[in-house]
Amino acid sequence: MRSSVLRLYGAMMRLAQPMLRRKLRKRAVAEPGYAVAVEERFGVYDAALTGTDWCWIHAVSLGESRAAGILLIELRRQHPGVPILLTHGTATGREEGAKLLEPGDMQVWLPWDTQQAVAAFLDRFQPRIGVLMETEVWPEMAAACAERGIPLVLANARLNAKSLASAERLAWLARPAYGALAAVWAQTEADAHRLVSLGAKVAGVYGNLKFDAAPDLRQLAAADSLRASLPKPIVVLASSRDGEERMLLEVLKRFGAAVPVPPAQAAISSIAKRVHEVQWMIVPRHPQRFDEVAALIESQGFGVARRSSASGPADSEIWLGDSLGEMALYYGLASVALLGGSFEPLGGQNLIEAAACGCPIVMGPSTFNFAEAADLALSAGAAQRVPDMEHAVMAALGLVGNAGKREAMVEAAIAFSSSNRGAAQRTAAAVLALVQDAPLERTEPELLDPDLLDPMVGD
Repeated sequence: MRSSVLRLYGAMMRLAQPMLRRKLRKRAVAEPGYAVAVEERFGVYDAALTGTDWCWIHAVSLGESRAAGILLIELRRQHPGVPILLTHGTATGREEGAKLLEPGDMQVWLPWDTQQAVAAFLDRFQPRIGVLMETEVWPEMAAACAERGIPLVLANARLNAKSLASAERLAWLARPAYGALAAVWAQTEADAHRLVSLGAKVAGVYGNLKFDAAPDLRQLAAADSLRASLPKPIVVLASSRDGEERMLLEVLKRFGAAVPVPPAQAAISSIAKRVHEVQWMIVPRHPQRFDEVAALIESQGFGVARRSSASGPADSEIWLGDSLGEMALYYGLASVALLGGSFEPLGGQNLIEAAACGCPIVMGPSTFNFAEAADLALSAGAAQRVPDMEHAVMAALGLVGNAGKREAMVEAAIAFSSSNRGAAQRTAAAVLALVQDAPLERTEPELLDPDLLDPMVGD
């Protein structure tokens, strides 16, 4: 029998459907990926999408899809031919996930979390196990999997203090959802304690899967070649979020970077000269903001060179990294990376890829999304923390001008990255242990015709 909590939640989700439909249409204008296979979000799937006994992995967005890719490599190594069903909630997640598919795998949207849509999804695909990546826990899906005896786990799990406080305000809903999970494998001890406080069955602290990602060696080689042709060292604001690009541009303007340094000042040691001796680069976190950031750069009095249309920047231009899937190239090019998401109160972006590429990191005050990784990077000497963007620019200039200190940070970053690997092997083994009593095989399921429901739209 469904609990009163789930009945109330279900009523709320049904009432929210018209608003979610409007949001989906609006998002599709800027990101056409939201218009792809829309009926899947209602629990209606193409008749050709069949199979059972899937190892189902849910990666809501881009970062989770990249973590899922790391786990998939190890799952396939330990269990060749394991059939994979990938689900997502955002267009960037689905686009990244498509790169991970092998013959026999499948990819669909996760349905909106209502009883009917969840039942349609589980009836259609009959997964042997469900693996939720990092943070994505939905009450109806968790309850339905528990009722059907499908082990639903949370892998690479993280929960910061802010998210815990939000969950505690909805404890009547959050605690049953976390409690219904078969197992949780946390990134850190701090994450584990917070998850346990919500009733989660934490079965291990395995570390962060993203440490096991190998940098793209072709991109790093391309970066070496390209860097040799550029006249200036590069400082990149990596995975920047809304507001941070303006911060950087305003600091550079204040330091005189919007106008060329007159030849007569070439021998003068000044902050303006030091700023002009660096090639500044911005790589926005979200691709839908590329044009917006290009317009912002020009509005602040700078020229802009786009990676997608130019081989390299001219003097006094900001280089805009407006290509997808090239972060290893950007980190390989950079002498220093300023960590996006850490200069606004957004919790920071993942710094692990930068470290794996041997790129020194300067981060702002806000890193709560990756608190332990940030602290470990600081302790290892792979990163510096500063209070604001102006201090970040000064720190970057200091590293560019001090080859010995920068090289020590490069070595520390690589050592920090390599010393924290192993989460993929542990997580894959734990996933397979939950299904080891029976092989993962496909049969033809009995298909249902579910009611139409409205879609989930992620951030």
